[in-house]
Amino acid sequence: MKVTPTALPGVRIIEPRVFGDERGLFFESWNARAFAAAGLDFPFVQDNHSRSKRGVLRGLHYQIEHAQGKLVRVVVGEVYDVVVDLRRSSPTFGRSFGMSLSAESRRMLWVPPGFAHGFLVVSDSAEFLYKTTDYWYPEHERTLLWNDPALAIDWPLSGAPILAAKDAAGSPLAAADTYP
Repeated sequence: MKVTPTALPGVRIIEPRVFGDERGLFFESWNARAFAAAGLDFPFVQDNHSRSKRGVLRGLHYQIEHAQGKLVRVVVGEVYDVVVDLRRSSPTFGRSFGMSLSAESRRMLWVPPGFAHGFLVVSDSAEFLYKTTDYWYPEHERTLLWNDPALAIDWPLSGAPILAAKDAAGSPLAAADTYP
């Protein structure tokens, strides 16, 4: 597998080794030994699967307590995936990173604890899988406002996104709960 750092410390792009022939393909999406050898040695406790239609924007979510690391990937369709550094002690506090994740590319993204995360579905539909390093605690979940001008995220929108009420009412960075 190939692991590539991004402009945000700790965030990594992971490209698995894919074996394909006329029958189809095979790849390991998770192998504890291989990930540990690449410096990504994290205990995962929960797997999540979401399905969304084109134009759905989910996020930017994080947990202020029980911060979750997430290994994210798309198994059907394509999304534009975004992370925002919410660690005040980080030199990249408030900066974002975005990239396309698709079933076709098979790329994954490691999102460390301390980051908000979200995605926009750019295909007709998308199925999104992610492993987390801590459980979901709704009382600690927070939402960063997806279109806060301070974040300057260049979402590839073709019209208004479809949002959950909590995502439409997210907090701007200036008022958001953040990490030390």
